[in-house]
Amino acid sequence: MILIKYINKEFMIGIFMIMFGLIALFAFFDFIQEIGDLGKGGYGIAHAITFVILSIPGHIYEVVPLAVLIGSMYTIGQLSYNSELNVIRSSGYSIKKIALSLMITGGFFAIFTLLVGDLIAPNSEKNAQQMKIGITNAVVGQEFSSGFWIKDGNNFVNIENVLPDATLEKIHIYEFDDLFNLRTVVNAEKGAFRDGEWKLQNISQTTLYDNSVKTLSIPTGSWKSLMRPEMMNALIISPEKMSSFNLYKFIKYLKINNQKSTKYEVALWEKIVHPLMPLVMIVFAVPFGFLQERSGGKFFKMFVGIIIGIAYQIINTMIRHVSLLNDWQPFISSLVPTLIFLSIGFYLIRRFEYK
Repeated sequence: MILIKYINKEFMIGIFMIMFGLIALFAFFDFIQEIGDLGKGGYGIAHAITFVILSIPGHIYEVVPLAVLIGSMYTIGQLSYNSELNVIRSSGYSIKKIALSLMITGGFFAIFTLLVGDLIAPNSEKNAQQMKIGITNAVVGQEFSSGFWIKDGNNFVNIENVLPDATLEKIHIYEFDDLFNLRTVVNAEKGAFRDGEWKLQNISQTTLYDNSVKTLSIPTGSWKSLMRPEMMNALIISPEKMSSFNLYKFIKYLKINNQKSTKYEVALWEKIVHPLMPLVMIVFAVPFGFLQERSGGKFFKMFVGIIIGIAYQIINTMIRHVSLLNDWQPFISSLVPTLIFLSIGFYLIRRFEYK
């Protein structure tokens, strides 16, 4: 039990050390990028630093599996360099037993990744984007030059601007009947979500009858829609940085309106599989590190870990893009790279066991 605690402690120290190094590197690059936006509106150096800090949880979520891989291989190199590896193995610990013992570390980082990715990073990323957009007086984004287009039941909605607090500006609602004949056009200057529905301001409503057209000007009115403010996260942050719950709700909304949801389903599967990656990386890194036991020191193993991590990212990105292009089942792009690394890990463990 003491030896198991010691092994896990050493691996955690190595993994956290690598993770802090990677986060510092990403934060530095983020800050360099933010320098280019200084002076836009009231955006200053303090805002840039705040933006970088708020972006850190998202980077933590992304780099944990890579940190586990590199940190594990570095720690194996460190233990080997200090001759501790030989002591551990002579104490009756096989590769399989060491890998199983390290499931404590893998499980810790799996839970850590899940909590950061679903509870902290989405809100932090949203706050970062809202702060920057609000200060620089920028619009959240536009899918087309005319703004965002949304299908809502039999209606088509055009929203020209979305503000950081999910307030809508310049809203145009085109209402169709069951035969897809245009019946009503509603134009509103602003819209805000209150009491379970959208409250519109300065409304111009044009109703098309068979032989006439009637236009009304209304100060305020209500718009009942399945679209909710939290779904506006899809317009503020990328799908990969949304929470699982918001992704699920947005996918459900898209499917109700018969819209393509593949990109968001892939992101949801990534959210499901990603927290398991620390466990997979432990299974892969431990036997692979022992395979390279005599090939070099700790820094060599760290370098090998970086190369393998880059290879994993390339494979993962490539399969994701191919999956989207060919309209494969969303879970394929998330599971295939994971299963490849898991299979290699199990193969190497089995090889050492029967060597």
